[in-house]
Amino acid sequence: MAQDLRDDDEQLDALKSWWKRHGTSLVAGVLLAAAGIFGWNAWQSYQANQTADASQAFDQLIALTSDFNVLDDGQRAQVDQLAEQLSDDHGGTLYAELARLIQARVAVDANDPDTAMASLRQVIDGASHDYVKAVARLDLARIQVDRQQYEEALAGLEGELPEGLLAQQANVRGDAFQGLGRLDEARDAYRTALDLAKQHDLPIYGVQLKLDDLAPQEAS
Repeated sequence: MAQDLRDDDEQLDALKSWWKRHGTSLVAGVLLAAAGIFGWNAWQSYQANQTADASQAFDQLIALTSDFNVLDDGQRAQVDQLAEQLSDDHGGTLYAELARLIQARVAVDANDPDTAMASLRQVIDGASHDYVKAVARLDLARIQVDRQQYEEALAGLEGELPEGLLAQQANVRGDAFQGLGRLDEARDAYRTALDLAKQHDLPIYGVQLKLDDLAPQEAS
């Protein structure tokens, strides 16, 4: 039992480290999702109750992706293999759902948005945890904005998201509105993002700069 508890602590530390390093990246919501669903103590209990092979596969995945910038083709292939393994053998578990989010992040870093979008759609269509689905919806919208699919991004963000994601939802909506040239709506969305982040004491980066860039120009 002591060994199990130590292993849980070590895995939790790895997860927290991963979040700290990638807290502003595309699928940083992976760890936020775990905390949002369970809380950290319950997350540890969840891990302890999963099969050893699922826990081991997820440990490998976290270890591989601790620094996305150094992944080579072989390591990315390992990420895909582990994500598929968890999905096939442990579908419906949080491990499998988080693995798909990590797989999407790795695909984005490899300049493979199609694979990332496919992984995120699998989560949206099949995840059993609403919070994870919401993270995937948000991340898919970010990719769609990057690909100038602004209307699709806005459609995917329709409806309420969990409280902890509302500021990011407004932020991405602002990006989509800006891409469409709907600047008044973009400004409103960015202001909403800032207000929600302050209201819920959430970090949000770059939004004030985007809002300042959209400030109406004074007539000379």
